[in-house]
Amino acid sequence: MPELPEVETVRRGLNNLIIGRAVVAATSDNPRSFPNSPADVQAFLVGASVTAVRRRAKVLMIDLSSGYTLVVHLKMTGQLVFVEDFSRFGAGHPNDSLIGNLPDKSTRVTIEFSDGSHLYFNDQRKFGWVRLMPTVEVPNIDFMKRVGPEPLEADFTADQFADRFKRRARTTIKAALLDQSVIAGVGNIYADESLWGAKIHPSRLVGSITAAEFKKLYTEVRAVMNLSIDKGGSTNRNYVNAEGKRGSYMDFARVFRREGLECPRCGTEIVKIRVAGRGTHVCPACQVDK
Repeated sequence: MPELPEVETVRRGLNNLIIGRAVVAATSDNPRSFPNSPADVQAFLVGASVTAVRRRAKVLMIDLSSGYTLVVHLKMTGQLVFVEDFSRFGAGHPNDSLIGNLPDKSTRVTIEFSDGSHLYFNDQRKFGWVRLMPTVEVPNIDFMKRVGPEPLEADFTADQFADRFKRRARTTIKAALLDQSVIAGVGNIYADESLWGAKIHPSRLVGSITAAEFKKLYTEVRAVMNLSIDKGGSTNRNYVNAEGKRGSYMDFARVFRREGLECPRCGTEIVKIRVAGRGTHVCPACQVDK
């Protein structure tokens, strides 16, 4: 599943490509991927123009002039591919659908714009979805009500960050970081990278983390995610950026998927363990399990 930097990279790309384009048709081959009534599609999608592309945690929202929004979740193998004449901009799971003729056998939703361009939602495993709903109701989706604050918001402070963890005192810090109800959008890669940067062992209980360590972790989470966005996301096997190019963040990763290699800080061999049910990369010298 994409992490916040990957989805933000998708958002930025599409925001530069589809704003102002008017929808003239929308088709789907799978009701699970496009759970919308034909009447709603005709009334609120067809004829509407794209006004914005937003993100909340790992979910994309394409706002329309009709007062409705397409809420998009890529899940494991979703793609959004925009095609205009001979130009193509793809985002998502890097299979041949990013470069082949569309629609193809993985295409679940096709949106046609008035200028002849198309936006395709492809999904091999059919776990993703594109849901049309009133924009004012989007905040009432169960996920939206449960998800924690955005870690990259300018007004999200280090003190607020630490406060989000107070009710997880007996939880490992990695499990708490991965909990989307605590903080939005932090996945396995960026949890490992941030904890390494803060010199905190992933297995430590939240209650053992000091105020100074939380402040350092807050700084690392934001720095790691901003760097990944700048680099177009990670090269973790499934996701590419809005121009169909693999992100380059993993070229700069310090600990994730570097087991057996030297820690770039102290030279100790990085090991892979299991924490919170996930493969976890750690330097046993820099990150002591107190």
